[in-house]
Amino acid sequence: MNTQTTRATTRRKVFALAAGGAALGIGVTATLAAWTDTEWVFGGDGTGGPGVGTSTFSVEQNTVAPFTDDADFTNEPDNPGGEIVFGPDAIDLTPGDAVFAAVALRTSTESIAGSVELQAAVPAAGIAVDDPAGLLFDALEVRVATDDASFACDATAFAAGSTATLIADGPLASTGGSAAQALLEAAGSTQFYCFEISLPDTLPLAPGTTIDDYMGLTAAPAWEFQATS
Repeated sequence: MNTQTTRATTRRKVFALAAGGAALGIGVTATLAAWTDTEWVFGGDGTGGPGVGTSTFSVEQNTVAPFTDDADFTNEPDNPGGEIVFGPDAIDLTPGDAVFAAVALRTSTESIAGSVELQAAVPAAGIAVDDPAGLLFDALEVRVATDDASFACDATAFAAGSTATLIADGPLASTGGSAAQALLEAAGSTQFYCFEISLPDTLPLAPGTTIDDYMGLTAAPAWEFQATS
């Protein structure tokens, strides 16, 4: 091979390497130019705080007449709940007697609006009674009257001309409210309830019992108000 041919061959190899280097250079440059970036947003309230959340729904009860003191409103979500007192005569009923007790309900000051509906009575949890066969519980009758304005919780609440609405009337163990009552948001309204418990003139005697079997018994009914927002 002569010197001229050797030089020509060497130049072609150099050019080929240069071209290859240029191609590699283009690849490296393209990779480095693929910039990356991220942007984030969040749901806020316009002042930097959280802007998404859940509402609050809470119903409170007051068993202390005249039901006007905010401090007397409490949450009692579990059986037996708050205590309504039918009076000292309630423990010594005779056929034909009736006794009365009241409670008031409202939403809490942080709550949205909703409604409540009275359920049929069940035995109060954790309260010892003397009624092993449930004779007295099954014999008692209940009436409940309600209004969004305060009213006297006595026999007049169930008399003709009363402003209160009768929502329950029947056997204690199976009678709930016939309708729901609305409660405004943020303690904007109060619903008043009057419970009447009575022992009928003629007792519904269970099979195999006599009226003597109903003497000296005690009962502690508990009612649930089911609340819905």
